[in-house]
Amino acid sequence: MTYDSVEVLAERYGSAYRWLVTGAGMMGVLSMVLSMTTVNVAVPDVMGAFGIGQDKAQWMSSAYMACMTAGMVMNAWITGVLGERRTFISALALFSCGAILGGSAPNEDVLIFARVMQGFSAGVGQPLVMATIFSVFPAERRGSAMGVFGLGVVFAPAIGPTLGGLMIEYFSWRYVFFVALPFSLLAAILSSIFMATRPLPKTLPSFDWLGFILMCAGLFGLMTGLANGQREGWDSDPITFRLAVGAVSTVAFVLWELKVQKPLLDVRMFANREFAAAAVVAFIFGAGMLGSTYLVPVFVQTVQGFTPLLAGLMMMPAGIMLAVIFPTAGRMADALPPALMVMGGLLIFALGFHFMSDADVNTTFWTLAGITMMSRLGLGFINPSLNASALKALPPDRVRQGAGAANFIRQLGGAFGTILFVAFLETRTRFHAEALTATQDYANHTSDRLIGQVKVLLHVAGLPEQVQRAGALEFLGNVVQAQSVALAFQDTFLVVAGVALVALVPAWILSRSQRRDARAAAAHPAAAD
Repeated sequence: MTYDSVEVLAERYGSAYRWLVTGAGMMGVLSMVLSMTTVNVAVPDVMGAFGIGQDKAQWMSSAYMACMTAGMVMNAWITGVLGERRTFISALALFSCGAILGGSAPNEDVLIFARVMQGFSAGVGQPLVMATIFSVFPAERRGSAMGVFGLGVVFAPAIGPTLGGLMIEYFSWRYVFFVALPFSLLAAILSSIFMATRPLPKTLPSFDWLGFILMCAGLFGLMTGLANGQREGWDSDPITFRLAVGAVSTVAFVLWELKVQKPLLDVRMFANREFAAAAVVAFIFGAGMLGSTYLVPVFVQTVQGFTPLLAGLMMMPAGIMLAVIFPTAGRMADALPPALMVMGGLLIFALGFHFMSDADVNTTFWTLAGITMMSRLGLGFINPSLNASALKALPPDRVRQGAGAANFIRQLGGAFGTILFVAFLETRTRFHAEALTATQDYANHTSDRLIGQVKVLLHVAGLPEQVQRAGALEFLGNVVQAQSVALAFQDTFLVVAGVALVALVPAWILSRSQRRDARAAAAHPAAAD
């Protein structure tokens, strides 16, 4: 049996080969990133279909991102066993099975399991494509190649919510899961032709299985404890047990990674102050970016009454602007101090969500679109500069591990950010509901007039008197609940802005370190060389 190495394929297809394999990989990445963003506009429909709350529905997003981190740490080992072609096709197959299972799920548990399958396969597939593109291009053209990869990654979120809205508008929420299948099928066909393959190894390479188990136990304990705390009670035995298991497993994971020879995550890198500061910003960046990507479509559908299609269209200008600003921000990151770009981006992002915290049912479509564009503009400035800051802090022989660790931390931030923001949203909804309900007594003349007006309308409709009062009280209850949800979203958006401002502290530490290093390099140019 013959095996097609990169050299053989390059000779067979000539100079066009690098673009052919890039196209094959990017088609798969497009399907995976699409699936991460399209489902967010389907959250209210899924909640209605299965009768679940935000605490359950958010797992469609957070389970995907958490399992994506697990897939990332297994990527190198799986690729070492199966080779690039088999690994990528297997990841696409698992991803497609998850899409089919999610689209036909009979209940929320099956749906969440489907998202687990998709997230893990995306975690395996996306770094493989990045590494493949990096390896087939010469050193002087790798920047352009990474630009193509980055553009694909930001283009999918630009069209994802709108595409998801179209599926829900004209078919049903289940088709949101099926929309990525054609891209996956095409990617599998192309990668079977253009991706390299190799013989299976006679012995399996070593893998840090204990570290992987401890990492998964830590993620599972902490995430399920935080997600279910509001419903089951923060001081209940099951929640306390999950959080304790998660915390102990996380500490054990860090200690084990310090001891093992080939760690999943080289935690020693975090002893570097610059890298640690960049990692903290990356975690908060992931929380803000992916958490807000979940919250905003749910807000405009729940509070504003937007259709899924209108919610997707509202997000589209921000996505297109992000795709346009991405290469410009990359060039600016080369000309300006990276930490300065990060701090500016955080301020713009925080300002956008400060404005978002004033949004209510009367806020117009274009006002919401403009605010969303502002927040995404901030993210566009942060991303390239943050990556540059993290990797410049490391010696050349640790850049690849640093890039993997930075991606891992960012995805982890997205998973925990979504869970924590939704938990806060649920807590504040309950708080506002109780506070507003306490004011609905006979001394509240505004509510009394509202009940009277609704009773008049029901009387005109021909309903009997006993039904009129019951209907008026039910309407008042719905008004109180709607106002509670709107106020809770406003509080949550304010917290998102506050989290971005908190990230200014590690960004400032990063800036000081970079200025100190620059002064040292200027004072001792020979040593810097």
